[in-house]
Amino acid sequence: MKTSALINYLDELLQASQIKDFCPNGLQVQGSEQINKIVTGVTASQALIDQAIEAQADALLVHHGYFWKNEPAPLTGMKFERIKKLIDNNINLIAYHLPLDIHGELGNNAQLAKLLNIEVTGPLEVGNPFSVAVQGELPEALSGEVFAQRINQALLRKALHISPPSNKTIKTVAWCTGGGQGYIDLAAQQGIDAFISGEVSEQTTHICHEMDMHFFAAGHHATERYGAKALGEHLAEKFDLDVQFIDINNPV
Repeated sequence: MKTSALINYLDELLQASQIKDFCPNGLQVQGSEQINKIVTGVTASQALIDQAIEAQADALLVHHGYFWKNEPAPLTGMKFERIKKLIDNNINLIAYHLPLDIHGELGNNAQLAKLLNIEVTGPLEVGNPFSVAVQGELPEALSGEVFAQRINQALLRKALHISPPSNKTIKTVAWCTGGGQGYIDLAAQQGIDAFISGEVSEQTTHICHEMDMHFFAAGHHATERYGAKALGEHLAEKFDLDVQFIDINNPV
């Protein structure tokens, strides 16, 4: 498949041009004009690049790519070594950040809901179809302890669970994968029982205690493993491409 055709398809599928982001989405580093093998993963780290080289990939498709807003522009040090490896091996770097969080079927939020058996009921930012955070409901109310066990088993790691003094049961849930803990304020304003994100802030504990809600920090990497994987599986099925998901373990 031509690289240009793949990028055009992904841009349209993920509605990349309609979503404001902190980095460029799509093709970030140009490589081969033809793509036969794709490696997908969460972050374009040196370890993942090395794995893509070993797999003889023509493209590396990730959630966390390069060229973030306000980062230093010079291609030196770690950034130089990563990009040099990609160019030397003619590998395209393709990255979708917020568009891959938001997508209603293949996105990180949608995939996390599927794993945790949460029915998505709409955006957390009501009326915004591109809300980075979403909300939903469990089929039946669960205790915080039981829901924590479900998260731990699904993501293969122990989530941080902050429970309110009431330790109320959980029926409504809001979530934002990765570093989306700031959306807990919006969830609290809407009276939602629990909020899930990848990371946690100092003030999160006080919000939970004072707004009577549960919070689960399940890991930035762990909550965002599944969007790139699902997107790769979609491409493999639609275009008969050789796609391999590689998970580089990250405890954060």
